[in-house]
Amino acid sequence: MTQRNTVDTDVSATTKTLKVALLGAGNVGSQVARILLHDADALAARTGARLELVGIAVRNIDSPREVEIPKELFTTDASALVRGADIVIELMGGLEPARTLILEAIDHGATVVTGNKALLAVDGPTLYEKADAAGVQLSYEAAVAGAIPILRPITDSLAGDKITRVMGIVNGTTNFILDAMDTTGAQFADALAEAKRLGYAEADPTADIEGHDAAAKGAIIASLAFHTRFALADVHCQGITSVTATDIAAAKEAGYVIKLLAIAEKIESTDDAGAPTSGVSVRVHPTLLPREHPLGAVRGAFNAVFVEAENAGELMFYGRGAGGAPTASAVMGDVVSAARRLVLGGPGRTDSTIEVLPVLPIQAVSTRYYIGLDAADQPGVLSKIAALFAENGVSIETMRQTVHRDGNVKGGPGSAELRIVTHLAGEAALSATVEAINGLDVINSVTSVLRVEGV
Repeated sequence: MTQRNTVDTDVSATTKTLKVALLGAGNVGSQVARILLHDADALAARTGARLELVGIAVRNIDSPREVEIPKELFTTDASALVRGADIVIELMGGLEPARTLILEAIDHGATVVTGNKALLAVDGPTLYEKADAAGVQLSYEAAVAGAIPILRPITDSLAGDKITRVMGIVNGTTNFILDAMDTTGAQFADALAEAKRLGYAEADPTADIEGHDAAAKGAIIASLAFHTRFALADVHCQGITSVTATDIAAAKEAGYVIKLLAIAEKIESTDDAGAPTSGVSVRVHPTLLPREHPLGAVRGAFNAVFVEAENAGELMFYGRGAGGAPTASAVMGDVVSAARRLVLGGPGRTDSTIEVLPVLPIQAVSTRYYIGLDAADQPGVLSKIAALFAENGVSIETMRQTVHRDGNVKGGPGSAELRIVTHLAGEAALSATVEAINGLDVINSVTSVLRVEGV
């Protein structure tokens, strides 16, 4: 006789019922609805309450959807739906009407779960304050890195530690493009076209390839990691459109891989009077990583977040960063957590703002640079370049030179391609060095400037 493993989902008739309103029924919303409907008994056993999906607000009731959902659940009156719910799940995206509906839910005492990274990045501080004042919970695990549980570990598991830095590959589209360029030698445009064909990139991929999506997620991660509320405007942002196949190949030859990273780090320094002070830099830009670094091995459209803490040391979170079912998993994690709180009682929990650290500009960061130069192949060029580095207090770690003898090669005969990696130095000094080098008469062009991390 074969014995089957079963889950006890016996739910008492006296179990409390929590009314759940769902805003949006796209790829993620449809999967959330499926879980709420198909796994109702299992969810009730885990939370101590029956989660009743009372309605789904959509713009068009008759739109085709991947998941079969009872039509009677759909409504176009989102406001009425919100006012009658205990838990509101917002998966509409965009700033409005999502913002108004979330505030309405908070005003009516409902717990809110959202995956709206754009809204949180732009207006998160206002929403957090409103939720705090109302004593309700605002959760948003799905807003960052899809199925990867990163926000709860930061707020719960690492609550007794001090996070010093977070580096993340938090956009699957750009990681797919850069990985394709690295593994196949493809040009940026060809890798982007393949990402569109496979459904990893939108028809308009601007938010991804210009870094805006990663910047929104970086602001959210920084807010939780450093207990200070950051908005999208606080994030230095640079996309991947300027990364060339030549950059990828040169990085590969030097033992690096290029990734678009969201980086949030606490920087300790002193003020003009010599007193210790600190602040936080939040930035998104293409970055060279050693190929052996854990983030360097993240392939395809996957995401990963690398956390450094004083006591825990280095931690890595890895998984699918997008997709209906994976993101729905993160949403439901927040829903179950919120439902348990509503059953057991207690105040809502949003972010913890025990510190108010200043936002530091990119110039306050110390980093390494990878600089590509097209220079004249003649005596004295290297000494001129080295002198400018020395004048600005920047030390060269490695320098590689390739002389062009073929007139068909970029730069033509009599030119040399230089690839320089610096030691750690202040961002301001590095920027000044690049500007000075670009002004040399022996430099045809500065072909690339990328930051280096993880060394």
